Amino acid sequence: MAKAHINPTRMELTRLKKKLTTAVRGHKLLKDKRDELMRQFLDLVRENKTLREKVEKAIITANKNFVIARAGMENEVVNVALMAPRQEVYLEAHTRNVMSVDIPVFEYKTKTPDVNDIYSYGYAFTSSDLDDAVKFLQDIFPDMLRLAECEKACQLMASEIEKTRRRVNALEHVMIPEMQENIKYIKMKLDENERSTQIRLMKVKDMMLEQAHHYSENMY
Repeated sequence: MAKAHINPTRMELTRLKKKLTTAVRGHKLLKDKRDELMRQFLDLVRENKTLREKVEKAIITANKNFVIARAGMENEVVNVALMAPRQEVYLEAHTRNVMSVDIPVFEYKTKTPDVNDIYSYGYAFTSSDLDDAVKFLQDIFPDMLRLAECEKACQLMASEIEKTRRRVNALEHVMIPEMQENIKYIKMKLDENERSTQIRLMKVKDMMLEQAHHYSENMY
């Protein structure tokens, strides 16, 4: 139902028509945005699932190797071996815009380019299981960063999808129907006013003709 404060004028009708055109165009753009966000969100969810399984499997394997290494080595030897790492990692965080959502991007650099610097100990008093555990963690590190990117991106995109969905629903079920109803109401009122004006003009014309007729009769 049209709101009571709507002013049924042609200027208001023109304004509402322009507003309706803009709302319909915005509704289509928001639906397209929502659909594209959903498509990319589902791709990220699938990638996230694959990465999580891969990372968890590698971490479980690394933990098993650590357990085996500790079983065959003294605790003091393990602690000394891992006390002073030679390699360092520097993490840089950036963002990229995807459908108005700022997605995090992580990049890392190592202190030295030598891949063997991940081992902070000599090989004389340590077991190969400790080497395997460290190597597993080093190999899975890029996937862990990508997993962090995916999980944060999924959270941000899910929030944006929800906001976009609410806007689409508000336009589709509230604003656009309300404007259409108001336009219909104004057209109806304008038609009524036009008919009333025509009736008054016809009555005035009849009165003028009647007066002219009586004037003619008085002349004769």
